[in-house]
Amino acid sequence: MQSYAARRAALIAHMQAKGGGVAILPTAPEVARNSDADYPYRHDSYFYYLSGFTEPESVIVLAVGKTTQAILFCREKNLEREIWDGYRYGPEAARSSFGFDAAYPIAALDTELPKLLANAPAIYYALGSNAKLDTQVQGWLQAVRMQARAGVTAPSAAHDIHALLNEMRLVKDAEEIDIMRRAATISGQAHERAMRMSKPGLHEYQIEAELLHEFRRHGSQFPAYTSIVATGANACVLHYRAGDAVLKDGDLVLIDAGCELDSYASDITRTYPANGKFSGPQKTLYEIVLASQTAAIAETKPGKRFIDGHEAAVKVLAQGMLDTGLLDANKVGMLDDVIAKGDYRQFYMHRTGHWIGMDVHDVGDYREQDEAVADGEKPWRILRPGMVTTIEPGIYVRPAQGVPEQYWNIGIRIEDDALVTANGCEILSKNAPKTVAEIEAVMKS
Repeated sequence: MQSYAARRAALIAHMQAKGGGVAILPTAPEVARNSDADYPYRHDSYFYYLSGFTEPESVIVLAVGKTTQAILFCREKNLEREIWDGYRYGPEAARSSFGFDAAYPIAALDTELPKLLANAPAIYYALGSNAKLDTQVQGWLQAVRMQARAGVTAPSAAHDIHALLNEMRLVKDAEEIDIMRRAATISGQAHERAMRMSKPGLHEYQIEAELLHEFRRHGSQFPAYTSIVATGANACVLHYRAGDAVLKDGDLVLIDAGCELDSYASDITRTYPANGKFSGPQKTLYEIVLASQTAAIAETKPGKRFIDGHEAAVKVLAQGMLDTGLLDANKVGMLDDVIAKGDYRQFYMHRTGHWIGMDVHDVGDYREQDEAVADGEKPWRILRPGMVTTIEPGIYVRPAQGVPEQYWNIGIRIEDDALVTANGCEILSKNAPKTVAEIEAVMKS
């Protein structure tokens, strides 16, 4: 539990620098699927980041003043419910096991929080993130204000606790990196399994099943997100989900899938031919996307801006679109014109990456908030060691007038998870076959 205690200490130090106060951070609520079953439970990432505790109905409170306390509110022991639902720590065992200064039953929140908020200078809370707790917080503050005649004051300032934690979570420590490296390795193995098992005549959902099998058998607790398995024209739908479409001879298959391991996500996309052999037009576009990713990877290193990789990828993609005739130079102009006017967005309409960590689209600002600006727009974030981003360029060709028919319904995306290191970046998902030769060799074996 040393890592979680260190994170709590770091957050407390931030609060002390601002004059102290009380931080309130709940875990995720349980969500009912119907009258007698819940959706699979997954704790809140912020809450877990500070505790390592996975039980529902839990709240962390950090009281920072003349004395400082890290307090956990959680479910009481209940032997009857444990028969049905499994082990519960209870406050005392949770306090000692997870390194908190104190612990109370979750039912004591309404009694204890007004005491803790009394005379506190500030409250740290993510307003609007939990409707039930929003109502409780309002009640606690009102209870403190009712004591004004006795000389008790309510917090006069409010801070978004997520803003502080976002900055902490953006840079991963060695333990987090190790988990993410293992998660990416498992996901890479799943992508290779999917390639080996694919053949014309199978359904998309059958390939999804191969992914899920590989995730789980290596210890992953969940998929990090709903897997995309898209064959043929479906690959041109960015957020398509695995359906019942049949893999056809001559079509490509785009898989965007990653596992979650010990609360950390992976996110990998690979595109391959259902029959194991790229056609000429498929290979041409695939090599353009791969070259664009290589260009973006080269720009992913300390000192570079977050946007630099995207801009490098766009240059390669846009030139490829001109070279193949996807874009007609007689109509759109040369490379600089295509980029300036955004004509490339007909075939590439998303950014080249996003932060990844405990959430697949992880937290953290993409622009520098403290840098001085002249025109009102903050500059893009400077990359630092410990940040992890995806790198995922693509080309998606829908049938349209003026677009060469040989490229119609080809959708290609190549995505990897990149850890920024001292000298460049480490591709955490490097074990997933990626080049044309690697993919065709795997599918032939």
